[in-house]
Amino acid sequence: MSKKPRETANIGAGLWKATGMWAWLLFRISGLILVFYLGAHILVISTAQWSEAGKTFNDLMKAFEHPVLVLLDLALVVAVLYHALNGVRVILMDLGIGVRSHKLVYWICMAVVVIVFAVFAYVAFTYIITGKGVM
Repeated sequence: MSKKPRETANIGAGLWKATGMWAWLLFRISGLILVFYLGAHILVISTAQWSEAGKTFNDLMKAFEHPVLVLLDLALVVAVLYHALNGVRVILMDLGIGVRSHKLVYWICMAVVVIVFAVFAYVAFTYIITGKGVM
């Protein structure tokens, strides 16, 4: 009995179409973004102890009011929201909750990310346009 030769040219090619693969990849990317942000955050905050009466730190904080940096803060919000909610989804799956409907749970988490991000974006763009906070 002869076996057909196994085709190996497309092994793994279909994985990129699956929701789980993209969830896994984006989870890792958002985690790396958060690690790099944490390092930058520690460096910026530590300037307060090195600066003379906090002058350098205060100047640095004023620089963060620039619209481009406010937009980067929005990107950070997306990374934090995605990483947190996808992490909760992974923990639920580890506990056996939602394993059979993991795609639905993923898309519900992403809907929450979009809704919360919309609120943050409204506040940020209000600040960029008016120079004042919403409250």
